[in-house]
Amino acid sequence: MRASVIRQLVYPLFRWLFRNPKYWVVVPLIVAVWYGYDYSQRPSMAYMGVPKVEKAPAGNVVSHILRKEGFMLEYSEGLKNPLWVTYKVGLPKYDSGKRPSRFQSDWRSWSRVTHDDYTNSGYDRGHMAPNYVIATRYGRTAQMDTFLMTNITPQKGSLNQKAWQRLEEVIANDFSQKFGEFWVVTGPIFGDKHERLNSGVAVPDAFFKILIKPSSKEQPARALSFIFQQTAKPRTSLMKFVTTIDEVEAQTGIDFFHELDDEFEQLLESSKTPEAWGLQAVATRPSRY
Repeated sequence: MRASVIRQLVYPLFRWLFRNPKYWVVVPLIVAVWYGYDYSQRPSMAYMGVPKVEKAPAGNVVSHILRKEGFMLEYSEGLKNPLWVTYKVGLPKYDSGKRPSRFQSDWRSWSRVTHDDYTNSGYDRGHMAPNYVIATRYGRTAQMDTFLMTNITPQKGSLNQKAWQRLEEVIANDFSQKFGEFWVVTGPIFGDKHERLNSGVAVPDAFFKILIKPSSKEQPARALSFIFQQTAKPRTSLMKFVTTIDEVEAQTGIDFFHELDDEFEQLLESSKTPEAWGLQAVATRPSRY
């Protein structure tokens, strides 16, 4: 069931319940059914297992998984950041719609981060599930979901608009044309101590991005991983940010792709294979901005 359909059903239902409070006794049953359905759909939105946060960053307190249209994430209410976001990239199916002028709070988050919480902070509202990729693969409703604040994290403009943007463009255009469907997992990396905006939003030290091309009859799965510091220089070759999944897991405390065969998982997560993706040919392409 599409998220937009769920919203069309849930909102009128709760409006009706507020007008008829005697029926609130059925709310626990409704919640249980909704949660059971949501939980059953999660595996289809992640590659080889929903990521497991095994060692949460300081200040996390509590986090929960949110399925969106075209992507899924785990959101930390204490840090007011997503911990990870995952989505599948394929060939474009839709035109990219006009960007909204403002970001919106997510009704499923009780920290209620707003667009204005980032204003004059010195940081961009950095998409984790990117606007363009999600819009052109999953449509307008999905695009609007990328502008919910649960998908946003503080990024320096010199990163968000430069090296990070360059990689997202390569993923959206070059890699999707060359490799067809593959998965992306991305998110922030927090140190033991971190700055916070005046609104309480935690500022990451760095960001990771992992690409996974699933196995086929012709070849086994292959991966490409990156870590970008907030201070990454704009024109640096993307090759300089390549790392291993093992290193991303060590810095985030998250276990990725845990349903893979143990031996193959160890081999995949310890390797660096930018050549297999042809990264070097596009690693120094200039940013759009």
